[in-house]
Amino acid sequence: MIIKRDRYIKQLIAAMGNGMVKIVTGIRRSGKSFLLMTLFHQCLTSQGVAENHIIEISLDNRKNKRLRNPDALLEYIDSRVQLDGGMHYVILDEVQLVDDFVEVLLSLMQDKRLDVYVSGSNSKFLSKDVVTEFRGRGDEIRLYPLSFSEYYAAVGGDKHDAWKDYYTYGGLPQVLQFESEEKKSKYLSDLYELTYLKDIVERNHLRNVDGLRTLIRVLASNIGAPTNPKRINDTFQTVENIAMKAATVRDYLSYLQDAFLIEEALRYDVKGRKYIGTETKYYFADVGIRAAILNLRQQEETHIMENIIYNELRMRGYSVDVGMVETWTTSAGNKTARLPLEIDFVVNKGAERIYIQSAYSMPTGEKEAQEKRSLLNTNDNFRKIIIVGDDIKRKTDEQGIVTIGLLDFLLNPDSI
Repeated sequence: MIIKRDRYIKQLIAAMGNGMVKIVTGIRRSGKSFLLMTLFHQCLTSQGVAENHIIEISLDNRKNKRLRNPDALLEYIDSRVQLDGGMHYVILDEVQLVDDFVEVLLSLMQDKRLDVYVSGSNSKFLSKDVVTEFRGRGDEIRLYPLSFSEYYAAVGGDKHDAWKDYYTYGGLPQVLQFESEEKKSKYLSDLYELTYLKDIVERNHLRNVDGLRTLIRVLASNIGAPTNPKRINDTFQTVENIAMKAATVRDYLSYLQDAFLIEEALRYDVKGRKYIGTETKYYFADVGIRAAILNLRQQEETHIMENIIYNELRMRGYSVDVGMVETWTTSAGNKTARLPLEIDFVVNKGAERIYIQSAYSMPTGEKEAQEKRSLLNTNDNFRKIIIVGDDIKRKTDEQGIVTIGLLDFLLNPDSI
């Protein structure tokens, strides 16, 4: 099954010939190798690039073991360069298997005949810090698991059935090859235990594996809930009966982010125009992995919906924070109590800002007013949107707040 990843192909095309190493990063099994070795290859040939000007090397292939030697790899690539002076496209998969791979890539960048693209699938390469190794000469392209629109384009059928499968098993491409729920669940559980967890433990030389596993389970149980290392530590002690220092929790959270398993959404004071460092929220890169961590328990659609909306916004290139708006209750015209209100997502791209609320349903006028309250208290003219889990027709109220259905938002790339 060929699943198109047009969003990322456009990014690769835009980066062609920019003098940087194009580094495809993302959670393991999200399709990085397929993106470069199949989809981008097809894109290059469709643009008229000759096959002998595409140098592809799968470094995890036993046949290419000798090319894991940095000098052998450089010599081989040089031998493949044609004498016609045209640009050559070097695609290296599993590049972290090469000793001193950063030095190798920096050397390739100095050859003006080469345009270099790399991916890797273990935690040594997938650390979010890898781009900094290139001293500003690396161009990161972040690949996410399948969005719902990519997933639905592949499976077809009734979109509500597809949504149920998607919010249960997530968007890792290989999930689509399994038909039964049992096989999907086993694949995700094995992937979590034998790949993600193992990589994080080995890369960071962790001895307290049970503590890490418990931390991940706590995060999975509380997606979208405000938290901080101290609060997580308190949960460990009161619920799990485990003692863990807040500093250790902070380190573990960093390791999970480095492996792209989770992302952090900071809290932002909309009126004060500053970040609030006391609490933050965490979302999983793939809700199927989150489900596997919890053995498919706690499948609350409202929280999973919020996680998926967050991921969709990140896929569309937005930075995403959690907004806080402070207002006051009044009595007889006097302020009586400070009331903090939350905006689920403060979404930014360049000068553009959008405030977005995630509402599983708004069955009453009272519930609708509750969802709108924080949006109306921003006291600015940025766009305001409520995404509702129900199938509804897009509408705009007299105060300019737009309400759209969840599936319309996910299936239409221009929905906001």
